[in-house]
Amino acid sequence: MFTKILIANRGAIATRIIRTLKAMQITSVAVYAECDADSLHVQQADEAYSLGEGSAADTYLNQDKIFDIARRSKAQAIHPGYGFLSENAGFVEACEANNLCFIGPKPEQIRKFGLKHEARALAINANVPLLPGTELLADIEEATTAAEHIGYPVMLKTTAGGGGIGMQLCHSSDELVRAFDSIKRLGANNFSDDGVFLEKFIAKARHIEVQMFGDGEGGALAIGERDCSSQRRNQKVVEECPAPNLPASVAKQLHETAESLFRHAHYRGAGTVEFIVDADTNAFYFLEVNTRLQVEHGVTEMV
Repeated sequence: MFTKILIANRGAIATRIIRTLKAMQITSVAVYAECDADSLHVQQADEAYSLGEGSAADTYLNQDKIFDIARRSKAQAIHPGYGFLSENAGFVEACEANNLCFIGPKPEQIRKFGLKHEARALAINANVPLLPGTELLADIEEATTAAEHIGYPVMLKTTAGGGGIGMQLCHSSDELVRAFDSIKRLGANNFSDDGVFLEKFIAKARHIEVQMFGDGEGGALAIGERDCSSQRRNQKVVEECPAPNLPASVAKQLHETAESLFRHAHYRGAGTVEFIVDADTNAFYFLEVNTRLQVEHGVTEMV
């Protein structure tokens, strides 16, 4: 058991982690940019260290400063929260090199699940149901041929990134041709990866995500599902837990499928497996994995 943990984050997620550490009688170490010096997480933590002035890149994303504070405070582990460094595989490796435990997934899990086409391959190996789709597409000709085979409508997606960014619904080959280059550019500009692929679009769909924890050794546990179907521009607006009007048998299948995927990957830490559920048939399909604690996890905590 750790006795002191540094929280490489701020705001609501930092206060939630501090609350848990207090309950576990573990000393909490907060970090803060000078503009956040009066923030609640700074006041609540057992210890707090300044990251200095400047932007997020100069403060919360500055790994050298964070590791220096970890050494000075004698922290044994780092909790990244969400955002910032939470899905930075290089940061996880740097934690290990500095004899610090990263409270989250292994670096290779962040890399593989972070790329949607890699995540699809992992899902296939774990016998998780997938929407009809493609590997990475080389050009528009390959895309239009694949779309005809899958059947319109299709969703054109960037393989990197998340948060609803880099997706375009296409109802015809004309729409796909118009969207192809722009989605590739969006991926390159936002995520430094212009890889794109196609998935079948389910018109009447529910977006259900399963909250997961893995022990890193093949053990995995689902602790409930959330319905996040209420969205605007692919951004979640309302989360409901447990998912309303979802048959218990379907919820059980979703939990077991998510657990199977995490057991297969020997996943470590908190994560979320997202599914598309056909509202008419209750058939479900793997969508993606978020390799971190989520904002929405608080909804599950309340339940």
